[in-house]
Amino acid sequence: MPALRAAQALRPAIRSLHASSLNSARCFSSASIRMASTKAFIQGEPEAPVLKCSIPGPQSAKRIAELSEVFDTRSINMMTDFTKSIGNYIADPDGNYLLDVYAQIASIPVGYNNPALAKAASTPEMVNAIINRPALGNFPSHDYAEILKTGILKVAPKGLNNVFTAMAGSDANETAFKAAFIYRRQLERGGPDVEFTQEELDSAMNNQSPGSSSLSILSFKTAFHGRLFGTLSTTRSKPIHKVDIPAFDWPQATFPKLKYPLDQHAEENAKIEQASLDEVEHLIKTWHIPPAAVIVEPIQSEGGDNHASPNFFRGLRELTKKHNVLLIVDEVQTGVGATGKFWAHDHWNLQDPPDIVTFSKKAQAAGFYYGNPALRPNKPYRQFNTWMGDPVRALLFRAIIGEIERLDLVNHTAKIGDYLYSKLEGLQKKYPEHFKDLRGKGQGTFIAFDNPKRDQFLAKAKEFGINIGGSGASAVRLRPMLTFQEHHADILVDALEKIVKAL
Repeated sequence: MPALRAAQALRPAIRSLHASSLNSARCFSSASIRMASTKAFIQGEPEAPVLKCSIPGPQSAKRIAELSEVFDTRSINMMTDFTKSIGNYIADPDGNYLLDVYAQIASIPVGYNNPALAKAASTPEMVNAIINRPALGNFPSHDYAEILKTGILKVAPKGLNNVFTAMAGSDANETAFKAAFIYRRQLERGGPDVEFTQEELDSAMNNQSPGSSSLSILSFKTAFHGRLFGTLSTTRSKPIHKVDIPAFDWPQATFPKLKYPLDQHAEENAKIEQASLDEVEHLIKTWHIPPAAVIVEPIQSEGGDNHASPNFFRGLRELTKKHNVLLIVDEVQTGVGATGKFWAHDHWNLQDPPDIVTFSKKAQAAGFYYGNPALRPNKPYRQFNTWMGDPVRALLFRAIIGEIERLDLVNHTAKIGDYLYSKLEGLQKKYPEHFKDLRGKGQGTFIAFDNPKRDQFLAKAKEFGINIGGSGASAVRLRPMLTFQEHHADILVDALEKIVKAL
C-alpha cells in the first residue's frame, strides 16, 4: 500500500492500538483511489486518507472522557490533533488522517498548519498583538489603520470602504443590526446632528418607547444568522437553537425553494422567487414593527444549502431601495472565496451594492463592511465593547489574503468546483436516490445534495476517510478549503460512491 506507507512516513510511529480497534478499522488500498498527479499546495499532506482504527479510537475516547469532566462534549464530531493536521487533512490522537471537506464548519481557508500563516504567527508584530491586546475603541494600536488597509479593507466588497471589526459571525450580524436601527432612528429624528430628547434618554433606561425604538429586522425562513438575542430572532433553521430563549417579534419571509435540475424548472422557479419577493414587500409595508433592514445569506448554509438566482437577489435589492430599508448580506459562511468569487454576492452583478456585508469564518476575523458614512453612529460608545475585534485576527486575515493572492485560490476554487460538480453529476446519474437535488453549479466548491439517510451517510464517511458535514434536515454540504485540488476531488468522489454502496 504505497499511499498508506507514504502518509505514515510523514509522522512518528503511532502507539499500538487495542486489537479490537484494529479489527474494526477500515484502511485504504492503493487501488481504491487515484493518486495525486499534481503537487499539493501544502507540503507534507498524506497522498490519501490514513485509517488506523475506528473513530473515536482509544486515545480519542480517553481525551473526550477527560474533557467531559470540565466541558460539554455532547456535540463533539471528532477529537482533533491540530499539531498533526496538515493541509486538507484533519488528524486525530489515534493517528487517523481524514480528508476534511467540512473544515471546522467552513472556517479554515488555506489548510491546516499552512506555512505562510505559521510565518505570520511568529513575527514580532503578531507577538506584540497577542500579548498586548488592546481595547480598540479606547486604545487602538498605532498601526491599526495600516493593518486594516493592508488586510481586511484590501478585500472590501465594492462600494464598502469602512469596517467595524467584531469577534464572531453572530457578533458581526448583531452589531450590523444595531447600525441599521441607529441609522433609521437618526433619519426619523431629522439627521445625526439632532440631539436626543430627555424623554428618549429616560425611556431607554426602562426599555420603553420612544427611547427603545419599535423596529425590526426582516429575515427568511430556514435562515441562520447567529445565536445572540438579535441574531437568534432572525435565525429560523432549527428549533433547538431557539427554544426557551426570549425572542423579538420580527418578520420572516419564505426563502425560495428551487426545483432541480434548474434548467428543467426555469419558469416555475422564477414564479417561486417572485412569490418570495412579493411576500418580502408585503411584510415591509404591513408588519406591525417596521423593518429597518432585511438580512439574507447568498446561500442559506445552516438551513440546508438553499440557493436562489442572481435575479432574485437583484429584485431584493430593488425592493430595499424602494422602501428605504437597508440590505444586510450575511457572508459569514459564503465569503472569502468558497463560491469562486471572493464575495458570493459578486455573482449577482448588483447595480447598487448592499448597505452592509458581514463576514467571519474563513476570514478568521469578523465584522461588517459598510459604505455610507451615516452608518457610523453620531456619537461614540453607541457601537462599542472592550475588544471591538482583535488585531491578532486582523493580522492573520492579512496573511490569509496574501496566500489566496499568491496561489490565485479564488479562481482555482471556481475551476475545482466545476470539476467536482461534474464528477458529482456522474454519481447522481448512478445513484439518484442518494444524490438528490445536487446544487451549487457555478458556485465554486459550495456544493450540496440531499440524502434520505443523511445522518448515517455522515457517520459512514469517516469509515472511508472523509470528514464531511450536513445542513438542514437532509443536506450533505461540501465545505472544502480553498487549497482543495483535483486529486482531493477524486479521492472524495471515490469515497462518496463507497459510502452510498455501504448504506
